[in-house]
Amino acid sequence: MANTSARMLRLLSLLQTHRYWPGAELADRLEVSPRTLRRDVDRLRDLGYPVDANRGTAGGYQLQAGAAVPPLLLDDDEAVAIAVGLRTSAAGAVAGFEEISVRALAKVIQLLPPRLRRRVDALQAMTAPGVFGGGPTLDAEVLTTLALACRGEERLRFAYTPKERDAAARHVEPHRLVSLGRRWYLIAWDLDRADWRSFRVDRLTEPAPTGARFRPREIPGGDPVAWLRSRMAAIPTRYDVAVLLHSPPAEIRAVVGHWGTVEPLSPTEAATHPHAPKSATPPDRAAPPVGAASADRPASPDRAASPEGAAESQVCRLRMSVDDLAWPVMVLGVMGVPFTVESPPELRDRARAAGEALLRGTA
Repeated sequence: MANTSARMLRLLSLLQTHRYWPGAELADRLEVSPRTLRRDVDRLRDLGYPVDANRGTAGGYQLQAGAAVPPLLLDDDEAVAIAVGLRTSAAGAVAGFEEISVRALAKVIQLLPPRLRRRVDALQAMTAPGVFGGGPTLDAEVLTTLALACRGEERLRFAYTPKERDAAARHVEPHRLVSLGRRWYLIAWDLDRADWRSFRVDRLTEPAPTGARFRPREIPGGDPVAWLRSRMAAIPTRYDVAVLLHSPPAEIRAVVGHWGTVEPLSPTEAATHPHAPKSATPPDRAAPPVGAASADRPASPDRAASPEGAAESQVCRLRMSVDDLAWPVMVLGVMGVPFTVESPPELRDRARAAGEALLRGTA
């Protein structure tokens, strides 16, 4: 019985990862005979899970939305609350949970009956979630459609409007949705161009599954996030930002994340640099070598000069490549530490204007 129960949970999990499973392929994944598979499907139906079956040599199984919420021990109000909450999280309300929320939302929406979907849509239409970071507002229905096509390995058609260009029809094999920099991207194999492409979801309209399934290709490098970052890094940017900050590098990295690089400066370099913040340690008061004795601190053998024991620099250089200076200005404002802009000159003007506006507002 335990083996049968474990197999049925595995079956349910597989049915939720694809919109349609050929019977032979599903039986192979479960390592059971077609007859055993039919019995397990019947058991799921007895539990209330609506599984459709197509007979014949090319037949298969598909988990469909039912007349009621599947047996997740949720009532209607709870199911609606989960769907709305996942939509809000997918929009970026909770950093780091966007992709997980979209995957979960795709499963929940796929199983909700029409009457509950209408309640979710109505509630979402009457609310306005605030998205931190200025990311574009997205249609949750578009995200769900894309996620289902990725999971179901189903080809898509949509209209896409690149920057400063007219909209054009695209026919793709969707691979993965990736949330990066407060924006969503669809990574897909472009059938018309016979190559991998990334599409900003906020520039994508009217996605329509074609019903044609495909065998997934292997994305270069195997990691869709790394592939997208490498593609974005190769795109020329308008500004190369360099700023000195009087703060430990780890604190700056915690705010900037992967959208910038933080280079620690040695005490000597920080003190003698012409653009170093005024609060940097002067040369005649440079910190003694790690492990050296002083009047109030004897030498300590466990703090001998080494990469592991070296004290962290208190001055660092932040580098960013951006098209818009709003993000660097926000980072500098959030850090609240002394800084000096090395480049570009436009950043000095933007930071000065932002500071003057804040002073006027608090006068």
